[in-house]
Amino acid sequence: MSNTNNIHPIFDRLLQKEDREKRLGQKAKVLWLTGLSGSGKSTIAQALERKLYNEGFFPQVLDGDNIRIGINNNLGFSIEDRKENIRRIAEVAKLYLNSGIITLNSFISPTKEIRSFAKNIIGDENFIEIFVNTPLEICEKRDVKGLYKKARAGEIKGFTGIDSPYEEPDNPDLEIRTENLTVEESADKIFDYILPIIRI
Repeated sequence: MSNTNNIHPIFDRLLQKEDREKRLGQKAKVLWLTGLSGSGKSTIAQALERKLYNEGFFPQVLDGDNIRIGINNNLGFSIEDRKENIRRIAEVAKLYLNSGIITLNSFISPTKEIRSFAKNIIGDENFIEIFVNTPLEICEKRDVKGLYKKARAGEIKGFTGIDSPYEEPDNPDLEIRTENLTVEESADKIFDYILPIIRI
């Protein structure tokens, strides 16, 4: 026979997002950086993460390559697999969001449908779409991973911008034209935009 008088809960409810935000001193948001391979998404996200951290915020980067060698290592690059890739990422980002963390997601997420899908999972009020707008010819010239060269040679099929489409956002929350900006200037532009949104 159990005696409920001997049960003493530590708290009467689960911690809420607002509790964690108060502890961290920030408003949690999900920044979704979209753009072509080589546009600078990951590099900008890394610079922004460091800037946010140095300014007293608590950010976390989720990056395409890192996610694909871990939680999504069973997925390919078909449109269906790309959608599942983004679904899982969005669910992880939502967990971070509910933990009060500012999450910086850098993923090609090539179609409007896929980005809308992610936004629906995360929630419209917490999703900030940032279009890292770099012309294809510049991305291809950079080709830091050698992927465009392989795609042009037919060694990679379904490569975004070559033989698979990239649909630019119609109305992103912020557009970063990297052609004439340094990485630091790009990160600063995003920081200046989100500061009033994330500051308590």
